[in-house]
Amino acid sequence: MPRPIKCRRVGYVPDVLYFKPAGIPMRDLDEVELSLDELESVRLADLEGMYQEDAAGNMCVSRQTFANILTSARNKIAECLIRGKGLRIEGGTIETRVREFVCKDCSHAWNLPFGSQCPSVCPNCNSAVISRMLSEQASTAGHGNGCKRRKLCCRKNSQEEPS
Repeated sequence: MPRPIKCRRVGYVPDVLYFKPAGIPMRDLDEVELSLDELESVRLADLEGMYQEDAAGNMCVSRQTFANILTSARNKIAECLIRGKGLRIEGGTIETRVREFVCKDCSHAWNLPFGSQCPSVCPNCNSAVISRMLSEQASTAGHGNGCKRRKLCCRKNSQEEPS
């Protein structure tokens, strides 16, 4: 029996969850699923330029596990580009590192990564009547399989962020 997958911390949930080659109808495409933790590994390593050890600490996994996640993600992205497949981003055993806000006037909800400045107005209606959702609501907001653990998953990051 394999070990259960531990919760992986993700700091970015994209607004766009599907990519496809131009000119090919979706009904004719094969799909490849990229999990949110695989997307996070590509973001940290390739976009942010982090070393694997630092990125692994951000995601609360070992360096070897991070390398395995990154290799899997790169293989899936290459398959989509080379073979002309659609790329669907979803799933994974994750804990999000985003803060979710709601406008009380228009009910528009949006999220921002931890560490960014709190918004002063709603991006939808420019109202100043906004509030932050509770952490239990925001951490399982329908992204991935949802992590049921509410405590921080590694000691290193618990010193960097408030709980």
